[in-house]
Amino acid sequence: EEEGCTRVGRSGWHIDGTFQMTPFMYQTMYFPSVALGGDTYFMPLKELYESFSPEEQVYLDKLWMSTGRRQAPIHPLVYKHPFRSNEKTMLFHCGKPFVQGWYKDTEDSEETKESNGIIVNQVNLFNLISSRIVQDQLTQKINSNVDDLGIKMEWEEGDFMISDNLGLVHYASEGTQTSSHAVGGDGG
Repeated sequence: EEEGCTRVGRSGWHIDGTFQMTPFMYQTMYFPSVALGGDTYFMPLKELYESFSPEEQVYLDKLWMSTGRRQAPIHPLVYKHPFRSNEKTMLFHCGKPFVQGWYKDTEDSEETKESNGIIVNQVNLFNLISSRIVQDQLTQKINSNVDDLGIKMEWEEGDFMISDNLGLVHYASEGTQTSSHAVGGDGG
């Protein structure tokens, strides 16, 4: 409690609130103190999606993320941003404990006809894709584009930020987990 939220943001690139039925529209960060190297990386989701090939986009458009947490929502990976007309955005968490797996949309496929599984919103609930497969693909794409498309925020004491949580994915650098005691803060 002395140091606010610690041990968060390091498990993988993510938007906040993926465990909720409706993830947070906005995300805030406040830094009463900062650690050297305690930066946060951001990547715009529209541009990330557009960096995939058309074939990859067709595949990604059919994926649904199952969180397996709290209300256990199933979210589409790609959807239209609610406040930007016709702009596609993405919803995901690349942290190991935050995703149970991925379902693939079975609409217009032979899977629907052949499957004995349960179909909900054209998603076969008996065909769970390993979480790591999709998370690794997303992480690799982000990491290969972060220097060109992303931004690295080097926080200063007192910084406050409000971001479009549905339009930006973020990741905390290693330095964010440094104790304020180790960097000279008083912890309170």
